[in-house]
Amino acid sequence: MTRGTGAPCVGRVVRTHGTRPAATVRLVPLPAAVARAIDRAVDERTSGSILRNTLGVRMDRHFATGRLRHLAHTAGIRMPRMHPHMLRHTLVTTLLDAGVGLRDVQIAARHADPRTTMRYDRARRNLDRHPNYILAAYMASGT
Repeated sequence: MTRGTGAPCVGRVVRTHGTRPAATVRLVPLPAAVARAIDRAVDERTSGSILRNTLGVRMDRHFATGRLRHLAHTAGIRMPRMHPHMLRHTLVTTLLDAGVGLRDVQIAARHADPRTTMRYDRARRNLDRHPNYILAAYMASGT
């Protein structure tokens, strides 16, 4: 992760290492609030995993699930079967709700196939963005 000074975090990225299909390295841009949270998580470390378990090694999915459930319980969120993939689902649906294009959401979610991203969009059944409304607005504008 590149680090700046105490100034606003512009242009900061974190380098991620994928596992499948090949161990690809990607640079992910960090909004300022996320960069500050990562700074707190890594403290003075300059390499290695951002999230670690109580033994100081890379957090696995089982530990992440337990940690998420604990944080949700502490925050008063009562959901059965809470798991980290719910955060990924929230990211994708929130990006789509914000009007981010399907291709850009696919890239952000690292979905190889756009049909995977489209499944999230269809699952929302959001009629507010139906093409009929876009067409009506276009026709009403007289262009």
